[in-house]
Amino acid sequence: MIRKIWSLPSGRISILFLLFILTLAVFGPWLAPYDPLRGSAAVLAHPSAAHWLGTDYMGRDVLSRILAGSTISVFGSVQVAIIALVVGAIPGILSVYLGRSFEWLTLRLVDTLIALPFLVFAVAVTALLGNAIPQAMLVVGVMVSPVFYRVARAATLGISRAQYVEAAMLSGASTGWIVRHHVWSKVMPAIAVALANTMGTGFVVVSSLTFLGIGVQPPAPTWGGVLASDLGYLGFRPYAPIFTTVLIVLTVLAFNLLADVIRDVTGEAGRSLLLRRKTAPMPATATATGGN
Repeated sequence: MIRKIWSLPSGRISILFLLFILTLAVFGPWLAPYDPLRGSAAVLAHPSAAHWLGTDYMGRDVLSRILAGSTISVFGSVQVAIIALVVGAIPGILSVYLGRSFEWLTLRLVDTLIALPFLVFAVAVTALLGNAIPQAMLVVGVMVSPVFYRVARAATLGISRAQYVEAAMLSGASTGWIVRHHVWSKVMPAIAVALANTMGTGFVVVSSLTFLGIGVQPPAPTWGGVLASDLGYLGFRPYAPIFTTVLIVLTVLAFNLLADVIRDVTGEAGRSLLLRRKTAPMPATATATGGN
């Protein structure tokens, strides 16, 4: 699948940009030119050779805070996606095979999660469990899990009617064997699309919660926290929120673009496009050059 994604220009763009964001998340704290927690006398300074993106209201270097905060912002969204995948996809697949009682119970739980007010529930549970990123991401992941449940269940329902799956069931194969050998590989494309979309959604949620100060202990740097501090001093640095906002928007767009590419290359239309590209004749000029 990765080769198919890389063969499309939009796939290469999304992968390269997300690799850049991943690099920031891994090495950002070491690349920061200043201590992101230490202030200075240069309060609300404009961009300069010493501070490329200026300083905030406490004299802290904005670039250093963005680089250091990328770890929490990026890996927080990864944590959301993994929790949602485990909590949603596995019950969604098993609901097709474990009988009516398990199906009814999981459907009711999913309906309950969908009905809950997202932000209010996240704030309430975070306040109960403690104001830290792991607790906040756990709550967000559980709240997003209905997306994976529905996607995995719908894909599994379509595969469960296939003749080879019915033949395996009639031959006495266990549910676990059928899921591992027949269902999982067929459901993976749909789950991959949902995973990429959820990463983008999780990134927005993480940025929103840290913007409100939920899940982090000040003065820990996060992209949402940097954006919140910049918005408080627009009269002095009206351009300041642009830096963090552009990063957040481009990252979410890259995840959404990747989801679209995965959907295209795993669908019939995408396979036909890739096949046409492989079998397309070479241009006449290229043929003539090769002949000479």
